[in-house]
Amino acid sequence: MVTGSRMLVALAATVVVAALVVAAAGAVIAGRARDEGATATSSSSARQAPAWTPGACVIESGSRFDLTACNGGHAEVLAMESDPLDCPADTDEIARVGKRAIACLQYFVEPHPGARGAGGGLLRAGDCLDRAGRELPCATPGWYGMTVAVVTRMADCPRGTVDALAMEGQVACLASGGGVLAEGACVDEKVRRVACGSGRAWARVTAFGRSGRDCPQGSDRFVTARGAFRPVTCLHLVAG
Repeated sequence: MVTGSRMLVALAATVVVAALVVAAAGAVIAGRARDEGATATSSSSARQAPAWTPGACVIESGSRFDLTACNGGHAEVLAMESDPLDCPADTDEIARVGKRAIACLQYFVEPHPGARGAGGGLLRAGDCLDRAGRELPCATPGWYGMTVAVVTRMADCPRGTVDALAMEGQVACLASGGGVLAEGACVDEKVRRVACGSGRAWARVTAFGRSGRDCPQGSDRFVTARGAFRPVTCLHLVAG
């Protein structure tokens, strides 16, 4: 038996790429002792027990996963890795087996949360995030940005990146669309995108820069976000 957890991504320096639960010492995984010092059952039953290998089938019960015959399983093991970031792109869920191995799982039936834009699995290009950096289905209204790449540094974001969210150990590079600001967009007093005809419209974005000196003529304010992909947002007030 192993324990798995739904995978989430959190905003700016608080990301959880994949919650992993270590199997307790002495636990028996699908009838086979996995941890050092655990008591083996018998040589014959150990040989017959299924193994955590690609193609093996898994049954899920709550947060628990057990190996099972493939005619009664819920998911298939796509790969065994040591780091969840090395799992295949279509991984729906992960589970830690013992102390070092990661089982990359894919459910047998749709919907697959690990599919691009479906709102779960590992964060990949084509997935959507809310303003707090949590992944959600792109079909959900109110998403903030769509990823074009996931890299280790903002400087590594590819051409076409409009904004980026920095997280622990990685950066989500975002395309335009959703709530990502663009020149000409209107914002409320919390600098969140709103319709320009809305009564909540407070200012219009005039430009982005590295400092306030980059703001063009006609800008009344600028806001600074330390460590952001676009540190300075220049604004022209449209409401008194």
